[in-house]
Amino acid sequence: MRVLALILAVFACNLQAQTYPNKPIRLVVPFAPGGSSSIVARAVAAEMEKGLGQPIVIDNKPGGGGNVAMVEVANAEPDGYTLIIGHVGSLAMNPFMYDKLPYDVNRDYAPISLLAIVPAIFVVHESVPAKNLKEFVALAKANPGKLNYGSAGNGSAGHLAMEYLKQVTGIDIQHVPYKGTGPNIIDLVAGRTQASSAGTPPLMPHVKSGKLRVIAVGTSKRLATLPDVGTVAEQGYPGFETSQWYGLNAPAKTPEAIIKRLAAEAAKAAHSASVKERFAADDAEAVGSTPAEYAAYIKKEQARWGKVVKAAGVKAD
Repeated sequence: MRVLALILAVFACNLQAQTYPNKPIRLVVPFAPGGSSSIVARAVAAEMEKGLGQPIVIDNKPGGGGNVAMVEVANAEPDGYTLIIGHVGSLAMNPFMYDKLPYDVNRDYAPISLLAIVPAIFVVHESVPAKNLKEFVALAKANPGKLNYGSAGNGSAGHLAMEYLKQVTGIDIQHVPYKGTGPNIIDLVAGRTQASSAGTPPLMPHVKSGKLRVIAVGTSKRLATLPDVGTVAEQGYPGFETSQWYGLNAPAKTPEAIIKRLAAEAAKAAHSASVKERFAADDAEAVGSTPAEYAAYIKKEQARWGKVVKAAGVKAD
């Protein structure tokens, strides 16, 4: 009877995969509308719909640093009709900042495809007498504990990026957490804090106005829009890399055939002209990987940020 049940289960799974999708797909975004995660989700979903033949409905579910949405999707039916935007925070940072998470990032989700990498940049206020990272490090070491950097909040990607920079450079600068990127940038532009790190979209307008100066790029290669700004790695700290990244994940136990179908459509979408053009506006790199490549990327990022969180002693609020 067990063998028969197993055969029937496999048959049902294959049949389900062959007819997939036959109804709308819900794509959960674990953050509020308007941010990079929503931009990535909408751009990729619009292209994936063409190949899948079904609408993809974007459902923003903010709260708990992404944990509210992650729990919901972990408990969803693994049938390919509920997906989530995976993020560096929820998949590679939160597991090390929370004493106990209500989900297991490696057990409860199936990686589908890495969709986009949004570069992080390091900036200072125009009044700071540092034109590059080397000069900023020298300034900070000459004035230990006197420079302040802001972030979107305790445990945010920007917070950890700056802590990572502190660890590799050996500088002592003070963290000022805000409730969101907006308030952080307001005080930075006003000169009430001296430095910060975030993705390019919210910072570049102030860089162009001259209020902020980019001293380093967090990604492994320079940005086309900032060709004269060196990466952290090439300014003396090899191997350093920090970015905001977004992928596509499903609940664990989603049939492999469905995962492969979604991965193929996600890669096709990421490589489409419309998505590349939309991402380029925010200096983002369209990726579109295989499930195995995405799984390896998540593992590498967990190793990186696990060390940073532990060394910095960061705990989520």
